[in-house]
Amino acid sequence: MIPLNPWEHQNAVKTLYGKYVGGVCAKHGMARIELDILLFLANNPCFDTATDIIEIRYLSKSQVSAAVKLLEEKGYLRKEYADGNRKTAHLKLCQSAGDIIRDGKAAQEAFAAALLDGFSQSEIHVMKQYNERIWGNIHSLLSQ
Repeated sequence: MIPLNPWEHQNAVKTLYGKYVGGVCAKHGMARIELDILLFLANNPCFDTATDIIEIRYLSKSQVSAAVKLLEEKGYLRKEYADGNRKTAHLKLCQSAGDIIRDGKAAQEAFAAALLDGFSQSEIHVMKQYNERIWGNIHSLLSQ
């Protein structure tokens, strides 16, 4: 029987996801957080600041700052400032990150396909609805 402890599920999902993206990290010689940041920016273009990454992904400021610096040095992203506002840097992906992002997205798709193996489209639809309600509850509780 599967335990109902959500923390156990969360850790198992993270571990399995790590197995799928680990090959991408090894292939491109990068840390997992670097890949996570590139994929976050590619998958969420409207959230393009380090603060967005920290708040949405629940990562530490020091981890994100260090990873962004490395990604800049490797030429995978650059900072842009809107209208002379030097306080807020918008992170922009460089073309050199294209192969990494393609490989990363393929790994994400394979991971999702593995998780949903054996589910019908209607079951996936219902699961998405439940998941949206759960996330709504979480965000509501966090904003209190």
